[in-house]
Amino acid sequence: MTLIATRPGPGAARPYRFPQVVRRSAAGGQVVAAHLPGQNLAVALLLLDGGAGREPVGKEGLGGVLAKALEEGTAQRDATAYALAIEALGTELVTGLDWDSFQVSVQVPVDRLSAAVELLAEAVRTPKLDPADVRRVRDDEATALRMDWANPGPRADAVLRADLFGADNRWGRPMYGDPESVAGLDVDDVTVFHSEWFIRPGTLIVAGDLDRIDLDALAATVFTGAGGAAADRGGPIEAPVSDRRRIILVDRPGSVQSTLRLGHPSPHRAHPDHVPMTLAGTVLGGAFTSRLNHLIREVRGYTYGIRGDFASSRRFGRFAISSGVQTAVTAPALVEAVGEVSRTQLTGVTEDELAVARSWRAGQLSVELQSPRAIASALTTLVVHDLPDDYHAQLREALLAATVEEVSAAAAAHLHPESLTLVVEGDSAVIRDELVAAGLGDVVDHRS
Repeated sequence: MTLIATRPGPGAARPYRFPQVVRRSAAGGQVVAAHLPGQNLAVALLLLDGGAGREPVGKEGLGGVLAKALEEGTAQRDATAYALAIEALGTELVTGLDWDSFQVSVQVPVDRLSAAVELLAEAVRTPKLDPADVRRVRDDEATALRMDWANPGPRADAVLRADLFGADNRWGRPMYGDPESVAGLDVDDVTVFHSEWFIRPGTLIVAGDLDRIDLDALAATVFTGAGGAAADRGGPIEAPVSDRRRIILVDRPGSVQSTLRLGHPSPHRAHPDHVPMTLAGTVLGGAFTSRLNHLIREVRGYTYGIRGDFASSRRFGRFAISSGVQTAVTAPALVEAVGEVSRTQLTGVTEDELAVARSWRAGQLSVELQSPRAIASALTTLVVHDLPDDYHAQLREALLAATVEEVSAAAAAHLHPESLTLVVEGDSAVIRDELVAAGLGDVVDHRS
């Protein structure tokens, strides 16, 4: 019996309308809100310019430790009392960290939003930061990282980032730090970081039925007592692509699989090619139907999955491919992956491939931006990247209007197959000779 399957074509992207955005100054800070008429849930999010990019070199992981320490009691109540107060509202304090920002949010029914925001402000502005609690949180975070780094992947990610951006720069080190950097933090590191970045006003993000929400009162709650001028965000970071391709081998003796990380620097988030770059990355490796996944998974059978895409922050970006393959096919998988990047860079994309990518990316907007929390997250994108209020509405149209010529030009300009760093975490004794013979570039051993 022969099984024949025909891949279905893309459907039409559903229409989507982003909610009305309201911006105002209040109580010495900025408020950005989205009106969701009739919505009974509301989200309030305090956006602070205290992301991982603000951590000093050698102190990576400060934001993660501080995020956990915020719930260990405040100046007004101990940890148990704080937990009981926030649980009584049926919510939790949700923290988030990226390169550009630190976020703290609550989601509650609209009639409880004021009380929830009071607790959010209490935790952010006046945490207890008892030395014993901070040390315990730090040790827990370091232990969790040690467990994570015992698995394949984190070391390879760190080696690739260091090679692309330089280990002497904060952005050339892991966003959440590593076991050693977190374990080396002391109480003063955490308290100083808090005093420098968590007392500034920041931006209050609100998503909910604004007819039932007093934005000025919420602003007064989170901004009263805050102070300090906005910090200089800095311009784009220059991270030139390499003039040659090379392989960095991270030894993992006895491993039956090889973890692959391939990448090079790419433009920052505000680059005008952001949309065509996104679509080029989707065709190449950003979806299950991508070229890389089709070739490496479906045709060759080397992996359960492979992904490649562009990712960008406010100041820098990178193109990266990640996968795990059986040790025996490490070299062939790398050859095929590099070849697919080269083909895409040289020949661009087809109309059929782009139609799938356009439909999927545009359709995601109508699926993903449904809940108040998703809308709040979208508002943070506007603030962090200085985007206009109609950005998300225009994004859908820009995705659907992108042409083969535009996307192919972006692939040609921003894919650099000859400049890729290929990080391979695997059994060096088994795979090294084959990697050398593959001729993809010089093979160097990573020194821990």
